[in-house]
Amino acid sequence: MKISLNIQMGQHLTMTPQLQQAIRLLQLSTLELQQEIQNALDSNPLLEVNEEHETRSQESETSKQEESPQDDYETELSNSTIEINTNQEIPDQLPVDTAWDDIFTGNSANSSMSNDEEEEGFESRSTVAETLYDQLLWQVNLTHFSLTDRTIAVCLIDALDENGYVTVELEDIQEAAQNILPNEDIELDEVVAVLHRVQQFEPAGVAARNLQECLSIQLKQLPEDTEFRAEALTIIQEHIDLLAAQDQAGLLKHAKLSEYQLRSAMLLIQSLNPHPGGKIGSDDNNYTVPDVIVSKHKNRWRVELNPDSTPKLRINNQYASLIRRADSSSDNTYLKNNLQEARWFLKSLQSRHETLLKVATCIVEHQRDFLEQGAEAMKALVLRSVADEVGLHESTVSRVTSQKYMLTPRGLFELKYFFSSHVGTNSGGECSSTAIRAMIKKLVSQENPRKPLSDNKIADLLQEQGIEVARRTIAKYRESLNIASSSDRKRLL
Repeated sequence: MKISLNIQMGQHLTMTPQLQQAIRLLQLSTLELQQEIQNALDSNPLLEVNEEHETRSQESETSKQEESPQDDYETELSNSTIEINTNQEIPDQLPVDTAWDDIFTGNSANSSMSNDEEEEGFESRSTVAETLYDQLLWQVNLTHFSLTDRTIAVCLIDALDENGYVTVELEDIQEAAQNILPNEDIELDEVVAVLHRVQQFEPAGVAARNLQECLSIQLKQLPEDTEFRAEALTIIQEHIDLLAAQDQAGLLKHAKLSEYQLRSAMLLIQSLNPHPGGKIGSDDNNYTVPDVIVSKHKNRWRVELNPDSTPKLRINNQYASLIRRADSSSDNTYLKNNLQEARWFLKSLQSRHETLLKVATCIVEHQRDFLEQGAEAMKALVLRSVADEVGLHESTVSRVTSQKYMLTPRGLFELKYFFSSHVGTNSGGECSSTAIRAMIKKLVSQENPRKPLSDNKIADLLQEQGIEVARRTIAKYRESLNIASSSDRKRLL
């Protein structure tokens, strides 16, 4: 066998642990990042939270213990701000009010917007949201029930769905109650009687077996002198099929009502709640924390990172001062390794915040018309455009805009919301799909309920505004807005 030697050149990309950590932190949401920071604090003694109640003497002592600037990292976000002037005379390349080097440095005692004691007090006072089951069971306990009736009532409550409807047959309720009380002879009539009593509980309309019964219960609980109560009951109990079909002529004929009576009765019916249990227990203490805050000051749009989204971290200088360069003991090696990991973690946090602020600022520069005028002025924007402007890869922009939220005067939006496709206009320009959706929503809100706009008509109206959109596209956008078709939107009023 002849032995030969081949020399080849090649290159490959190796991701360092620091780079992997930076990418991972970049794609985390605020809540996930907070959990990641807490895990780092629990596992690394060299990391600590810069608490605002530290005394000045402690701060000065810490600064003397550690002189190296590379160890004095702090993720201070209160000064992470960029202002954008809305004056048209200002060029596209707008100045930055604060340098990037000043974003994550300094020990500002007044940078915090919250008080730890107040936050703890608020959390301690918060309670778990009451469920529909809890509310109904509480009313059962306040009602004079026999043991048998109470058992039936609890079985009925167990059979309710999230909207407050009975989802099983009454015979099954009877069987379930009989199994709980085997010595009692429970009749179906008893179940029906208890059902009627439970139907008088709050919220009105609960424990109904169908929509017709739910609306009837709510109407019957209204005062007898309520205007058009009787007409509404007639429509619900006798002609609900015509109501569902929105057959105005049929209702006028069979219900023997005038047009005015029908219109008034319909208004009363529309005031009822078809899902009486839907809103109970839905108010959880879960809030979306914005990553970026946008506000306007003196005709300048100000973009800043939320100082309360993440805690402020730094190197524990007391532990860092114990490290000896020439010492190779296990304790010293442990401290060195944790110090390096802490530096990497803080640098990754800094990189994340810088990248987020860059991307958010670029988005605000493009979507100033949206902030000024609303969704109809939204411009078409793609990830590649932002990536080219900020000097990042498109995948990086995609990561930094996922699960990140921006608080603006017009509401809270995910950064992904500001990116959309576009369609052409008659003038050769572009119109974003978000703006078209807003226009469709506006046109539908202003339409005549008796003669709703068809998709073709909406396309014609947009064509008059210079926007060329096919009927199929209108239908797709309409469905994405949860707007029914023109036939389903037709109203009797």
